[in-house]
Amino acid sequence: MSEIIFGPVNSRRFGKSLGIDLSPALKQCNFDCVYCELKGAKPIKKMQDVVPVKDVINSLKEALVKHSNIDVITITANGEPTLYPYLDNLVTEINKIKQSHKLLILSNGASIVDKKIQKTLEKIDIVKLSLDCASPKCFKKIDRPYSDIDLNSIIESIKSFSHSFRGSLVIEILVVEGINDKEEEFEKLNIVLNGIKPTRVDISTIDRPPAYRVKQVSMDRLKELANLIENLHVSLAYRKDYDGAKHSFSQDEILNLISKRPQSYEDIDVSFDDESKKRFRKLLDIGQVDKEEIAGVCFYTKGSKNKITL
Repeated sequence: MSEIIFGPVNSRRFGKSLGIDLSPALKQCNFDCVYCELKGAKPIKKMQDVVPVKDVINSLKEALVKHSNIDVITITANGEPTLYPYLDNLVTEINKIKQSHKLLILSNGASIVDKKIQKTLEKIDIVKLSLDCASPKCFKKIDRPYSDIDLNSIIESIKSFSHSFRGSLVIEILVVEGINDKEEEFEKLNIVLNGIKPTRVDISTIDRPPAYRVKQVSMDRLKELANLIENLHVSLAYRKDYDGAKHSFSQDEILNLISKRPQSYEDIDVSFDDESKKRFRKLLDIGQVDKEEIAGVCFYTKGSKNKITL
């Protein structure tokens, strides 16, 4: 298989993914994020090394013959995929051959200010955009963008896109110690995100060696910050070895918790003690709690049936 196509890889958030790398030869990005797993590089405005659309499509066709049992086809890059100059044509051609698979793009969100990019993204099933900060100073420190990129313009453009987009919009926040791990920043993000109303919010921290000397935050801290995001479906990237404190919740406390913020399967698994899990399952059985899948992640929300005392 060519360097353009990689995987399939198992993603906890999107299922089994077959990846398309639109910049297989080198990093080409309009950000130079401090947490990037790729070597640091000066941000660029346009791709210099461009793979032809026909090469991408031919490689994808070959891969789909070998790997039909996948959930998503993921457009990404060693850098930023929306810098690819033929993205609209590529998405159109992928949609012709993707069959029942979902098409996903992983973007830093900066190009959303371009109306043409918005039109292209509307043809994609799942759009994942990064939004690490809500304040310009924090944004420049963590994402190190190309000089003419403006955070407020990005936020307003994401809001506009969200209101017209019919697919699943996922916003990702990656938390770095000492930069965007403050309550004030997440309170601002909460306001911004509730204005955007994405399908899901993914919150994570560094889990691979970063380009610069920055550190991850603890899982406990990540949970504290995630609790500041209200009324939205929030998915935390729990580390496999995480063994946090288990809490006891009454029936009313469980219902109050999920009414403020829907809980993922992983939230319940890592935070509820055994008795609370039993109470939760009973609430689910009687319809006090509803289950729904949001872009590949299972969430639980408050049900519509009348309260029944257990």
